[in-house]
Amino acid sequence: MFYTRTEKFVKDLLLSFNIRKPADLGIDKVANALQVTVHLWEFGSEAICRNGKYIIFLNEQKNERVQWQEFTHEVGHILWHVGRQELLPRSFMELQEWQANYFSFHLCIPTFMLEDNTLKMTPYKLMELFNVEYAFACKRMGMLENKRGIYRSNLY
Repeated sequence: MFYTRTEKFVKDLLLSFNIRKPADLGIDKVANALQVTVHLWEFGSEAICRNGKYIIFLNEQKNERVQWQEFTHEVGHILWHVGRQELLPRSFMELQEWQANYFSFHLCIPTFMLEDNTLKMTPYKLMELFNVEYAFACKRMGMLENKRGIYRSNLY
């Protein structure tokens, strides 16, 4: 199977942590593997670095699925970005947000975990299997279908 750079990065990352199936995914397991501390609080989600240690803050009032999605978004910032966004030009901040969102879709629902099931998957199955919201699962399903369509069209 052809993997994008993001898909390969996520696959290599998760396999290095011995995360191989959807049941292995979760905030605690990924945070421990990355040595990231997670705190719940009343404000929006964010990631910070203090004294070389990363901390992700998640809104305590959000449900588990939203917390997982926001956690993976913040992990994207930790792994791919440096510095404080508020000091960046707006266009760079928007780019980083887009990249973190894209990363989140791939970390929440890794392509390599779908290799045997892609044709049989529905958004509801993705939602339940990967503990994400329905809209998130629909968007990821669209990404997978788009990739499959592009890959097929390149075969001819």
